[in-house]
Amino acid sequence: MGINRLDTDTSTENLREKVKALAMAVGFDLAGVATAEPSRETRFLRDWLAKGYSGTMEYMARRVEERVDPRLVLEGARSVIAVGLVYAEKDSAGPAGEGRIPGVGRVARYAGGDDYHEVMGDRLRALVWGLEALAGRAVSSRHYVDTGPVQERVFAARGGLGWIGKNTCLIHPGLGSYIFLGVVLTDLELEPDAREPDHCGNCRLCLDACPTDALVGPYELDARRCIAHATIEDPGAIAPEQRAQHGEWLFGCDICQEVCPWNRTAGPALADPLGLRERLRAREEWQGPALRWVLDLSPEAWQGVTRRSALRRARHRGLLRNALVAAGNSGDRQLIPRVRKHADGADALLREHARWALERLEAIAF
Repeated sequence: MGINRLDTDTSTENLREKVKALAMAVGFDLAGVATAEPSRETRFLRDWLAKGYSGTMEYMARRVEERVDPRLVLEGARSVIAVGLVYAEKDSAGPAGEGRIPGVGRVARYAGGDDYHEVMGDRLRALVWGLEALAGRAVSSRHYVDTGPVQERVFAARGGLGWIGKNTCLIHPGLGSYIFLGVVLTDLELEPDAREPDHCGNCRLCLDACPTDALVGPYELDARRCIAHATIEDPGAIAPEQRAQHGEWLFGCDICQEVCPWNRTAGPALADPLGLRERLRAREEWQGPALRWVLDLSPEAWQGVTRRSALRRARHRGLLRNALVAAGNSGDRQLIPRVRKHADGADALLREHARWALERLEAIAF
């Protein structure tokens, strides 16, 4: 019986390595395997939701038990294959917000290129298609890129892709945290990978750097205070007491990643044989976009410049709202005519944010 068990263990380990090699071959930078069982980390979601930390993301409260236990998502699930794709290389030059130019907005590094859902989804499908050939049998599976009731970060950490840092991002010791994650739930029995230890230590740079105090404690994010949540997920008014802390962010926020030491040491350039990182690279218009340009965007122009990008998530109205807050924080009085146009407009939400911005800009001495 001992020999049979050893043979089984070796078989599941070998298949795991073949699956990971396939994941790398189809374009991912990282791959690991975890068991599909629930854990203390997946159950933490219940407490997080009970505190109201999900903000306007009501969908997080739906299908909670499936988010806790992926075996409820895919009957017979035994393993979770977690993959990662680096979308921005590490930076030794310091946070991009340093030495900012008045009148220029900021966009989270992940959002200015092709939509990661499409880029990652295409590669995950290629991975899934190859599983049956590796296993030599029909394989039951489901794959997700931030689109289903699966906690990708938890399973990525359990699968050895990195650890979940104090800023709640997955951090890889060699590649940092600018990484997209995806998962494949499968009925394949694969030997799980060893976990990566937590390397945050006593560091609290991310907690101290968050301008809105959204990181209420190590490893705990209150989305209601998060700039990324406000500029992307929340369609309503940005809290007046938080607007000044939003700086020039038009979409998302990278501050807690920019200050992370694991993102501050530039490494060797990563190969990109399939051109995935090139697709994810921010388009020229979103590399330091001028606020005057964003404030003038018509719905039709917005449709064009956000085509096939994650920026669509904020919608035209949300992007204008964000741009008005950024204008109020810019110190650029040349934006006053454009802001005033929205202050006199028909949209009550934009009108209110524009008047806030006008008050700040007009208070600046010539």
